[in-house]
Amino acid sequence: MKQLVLAATMAALPLCATAQDDALVEFQSLRPMLAMELAVATMQACQAEGYQVGVSVVDRFGVEQVFIRDRFAGPHTNETAFRKAWTAVSFRTDTLSLAEATAPGTISSGIRQISLALPLGGGVMIEVAGALVGGIGVSGAPGPDIDDRCARAGLSAIEEKLPL
Repeated sequence: MKQLVLAATMAALPLCATAQDDALVEFQSLRPMLAMELAVATMQACQAEGYQVGVSVVDRFGVEQVFIRDRFAGPHTNETAFRKAWTAVSFRTDTLSLAEATAPGTISSGIRQISLALPLGGGVMIEVAGALVGGIGVSGAPGPDIDDRCARAGLSAIEEKLPL
């Protein structure tokens, strides 16, 4: 038994030597001014349809970068928009799809019990060249499908400013 443990330890030593090369990771995030531009473009997309909303943009870790609320958007929109954006980055899927995937009676319905998770349409990941860089959440339109549409319209408005 001791020989097996010693052999396993010796086999792992080369991995430890190279682990320092991989000790740090790099990630990308939206610059604050572009996050603000995204939030404003999203709010304007909803305004064009006649809706007053709140918009939250979070970084890839779910930390809020920007929140903007239209003048007549409900007071709930701050929390709801943030939670939708947080949910999109946390589960790496848009919240409209997650709403269906976590419906009561589904195998993933327990996700709805996580305190910040809000599987309700309006949360969309922000991806650049296949990498997650953040999320956007919209709240206040009369339906989660409209919140989702506004988020995607905001992303379309800034897409030429994102690297391929």
